[in-house]
Order: sequence, then C-alpha cells, then structure tokens
Amino acid sequence: MSKEHRKNIAINAAVITVSTTRSEENDTSGRAIINLLQSDAIPVVYYRIVPDRDDAIREALHEALREADCIIFNGGTGLTPDDRTIEAVAPLFEKVMDGFGEIFRQKSIAEVGTAVILSRATAGIISGKAVFCIPGSTKAVRLAVEDIIIPEIRHILTHAAPL
Repeated sequence: MSKEHRKNIAINAAVITVSTTRSEENDTSGRAIINLLQSDAIPVVYYRIVPDRDDAIREALHEALREADCIIFNGGTGLTPDDRTIEAVAPLFEKVMDGFGEIFRQKSIAEVGTAVILSRATAGIISGKAVFCIPGSTKAVRLAVEDIIIPEIRHILTHAAPL
C-alpha cells in the first residue's frame, strides 16, 4: 500500500461496553478489546461501561471523542428492545463505513450461520475519528478487532483525518 493511503500514525483508542449487567470484573469482551489493541501498541485511553440508554451511550461517545480517534462500542447491537447502541450512535455518523458491517457479517457466518442476519454491526466517521459498533460476545469482538479493525485502523484514519 502506498504511503499516501496508510500512514504510520499514533492512535488512541476508547472502549465502551454497553450493558446493564456487566461490571469491570466480568466484562470479558471489553477486556478482550483492550488486550488486543494494546498488543498492537494501540493505547486505550478511555474505558467505560454504560447502560443501554441513548443518553448514557451518547455521553460516553462525546467523552471518548475528546480523547480517542478509534472508539469501539461493544454490546447493544442486537434486536431486543433494550439494544440501543445503533440508535444512539449511527445518527451521528458523518460518513458510514458500510463495508465494515458487511465484512463482519461475512466472517461471522462461519461461527453463527444464518443467525448472522441479527447482527447490526456498523461503523462510521465522526469528526475524522473512527467509531465501531460491534456485538458484545467475546467471539464477536475478537473477530472484529483482530480481523478487521486492527488491520485497517491506520488506513481508515489516514483517509478520515480532516484536511
């Protein structure tokens, strides 16, 4: 890949777990994301667990945007009435990365079969920063972070950075 398309830039990450049942002690998915990012030398400068409420999700997003340029939400992306991550975050996207959800679902089909249609994983850009919304299962976060986010985050941020 040519230099103009993928710069070796410093990245600060944020991890936000959306759940009314998880705590720092049992947030295995949030911990997995943090460990995967840190193993790729991406520091996690913001970590929160917030309830499935639009106001709490957006408040954490705005806090994270002040500190990080790669924000990863996990949880709250399903179809139950209390799954609110997509409703809270997606309307704020300035640009949507449709390919993220498409590739995530394509890769997930081997693990969950046609139940993959329940996944609303998505990503977008807000103020030149990448925001990802992924399911809260530990398998799902490993797939998203290891196979898609880490390999492409520098490429994404190189293109998304304000001129």
